Amino acid sequence: MWGHVKTLAESISEGLVGQGCEVKIYRVAETLSDEVLAKMYAQKFENVPLITTDELMKADGFLVGFGTRFGSCSAQMKAFWDSTGSIWQQGGLAGKYGGCFTSSASQHGGQETTIATFLSHFVHHGIIYVPLGYGHPGISGTEEVFGGGPWGAGTISASDGSRVVSDREKVTAKYQGENFGKILKRAVV
Repeated sequence: MWGHVKTLAESISEGLVGQGCEVKIYRVAETLSDEVLAKMYAQKFENVPLITTDELMKADGFLVGFGTRFGSCSAQMKAFWDSTGSIWQQGGLAGKYGGCFTSSASQHGGQETTIATFLSHFVHHGIIYVPLGYGHPGISGTEEVFGGGPWGAGTISASDGSRVVSDREKVTAKYQGENFGKILKRAVV
């Protein structure tokens, strides 16, 4: 909505590219009207291409980013994954690798719950979930407010989008990309 997930995606991309992975950043289709989006001061990101189910089929793995909505992913992301039924029937995503990252309005905005509830999409498709884990020191500590956890990188936007993604959150997101890239390189030969 305000670019926080896009910023994390760009940091993750840096980590993946550093591991020699080919990276493409996509967005899902918007489901809200322009009128509603204007009232929310949402950005549109029309320069980022829309994902299709065909693109999922081409990938060896994917890291999926979304904002939290009451402990779940956004309706837009859910609508996209709901459109993958024909791929599910074929087992088209089984054995691929996936991970998640997210953004919430507050420190206790449900980032872990949001990723946990999203995992049913991976499970039903047979996608192998790769969590961030606690391998990076930026994921724990109490010296500052930050998003993310062992489930995946994260950031906190504030309820009006005014908080920017911190350097710590960007570094953690880059690490998630690096780690995911290493796992993909070992698994996909």
